Amino acid sequence: MKALLVRLSSIGDVVHTLPALAALRRHGWEAGWVVEPPSQPLLADNPELAQVVVAPPARGFLLREAWSGLRSLRVRGYDAALDFQGLWKSVLWARLARARRVVGFAREWRREPASAVLVSERASLPAEAVHVIDKNLALLRPLGVEALGLRQFPLPASPEAVARVERGLGELGVTDVAVLNPGGGWSSKLWPPERFGDLARRLRGLGLRPLVSWGPGEDVLADRVVAASGGACVRSFPTGLLDLVELVRRARIVIAADTGPLHMACAVRTPVVALFGPTDPTRNGPFDPADEVVRRVPGCAPCYRRGCLVHPGVMDAIEVGEVAEAVERRLARSRRARAV
Repeated sequence: MKALLVRLSSIGDVVHTLPALAALRRHGWEAGWVVEPPSQPLLADNPELAQVVVAPPARGFLLREAWSGLRSLRVRGYDAALDFQGLWKSVLWARLARARRVVGFAREWRREPASAVLVSERASLPAEAVHVIDKNLALLRPLGVEALGLRQFPLPASPEAVARVERGLGELGVTDVAVLNPGGGWSSKLWPPERFGDLARRLRGLGLRPLVSWGPGEDVLADRVVAASGGACVRSFPTGLLDLVELVRRARIVIAADTGPLHMACAVRTPVVALFGPTDPTRNGPFDPADEVVRRVPGCAPCYRRGCLVHPGVMDAIEVGEVAEAVERRLARSRRARAV
């Protein structure tokens, strides 16, 4: 049996869908995936996937590329296409792949409710599926796959990424790394860079070496953190997605907001302190009970709108001292776990 996973973006959401891939493979399904270019490195060369089709992004959409991808999907002959994203564009890929079954959530659990009209089998979200990972796993139930609670993240191995990260860390001369990630897609979910800089100074007092990770277009933001730290932290070397996976895998702890790097760190079981505001950490935050969440809750919470009159500035209310205390608690749990 062959299943097509349709989760086009974003990076964190693709990470949260990986357990569904693991569950399908454990139940004997062959799997393919449709994804947009930014997240494609997390799936390419993944031995758990028989096919990865890159969907042209909305900006710069090329019909020729889309048609080529659809033809390759149709040739594969999927038995089921699963729309994890709940958008018109995602369900169109699922429908146009010509799978025998198109499975997606019912309209009340879709980001674009009207797009449910293109779903041939509409799944309901069970009450026990609180975290978004379990929501994704619940979509497998119409296929006879029960996997709620699974936290397995099949990521492709990359010896090249391992070598780049080891070389980069060696050139910087850093050990006992604490990764600070100040960037992300939604400005309303981010903690101010000056606070990260202040936190870096406190982390040095704990014997850690703060390293500021950054993505495309975030180099200036990373420099602001370094400047605010008074030299207590250093800017990381450039990292692609697989490099970032290997970087956070080697960290003692990761401090980040509700962004892709946070979810990568959770996937590889690195201790985290997660900074949350408008979005709900019970839905898409850390799933390890040992991890820490520091949050300010706006009146609109939980809110997943990029633009909102209520939640802008809420992250500014998170104090450096409480984040530093959360780091100390999380590190203490790690030490106790290693001692057992």
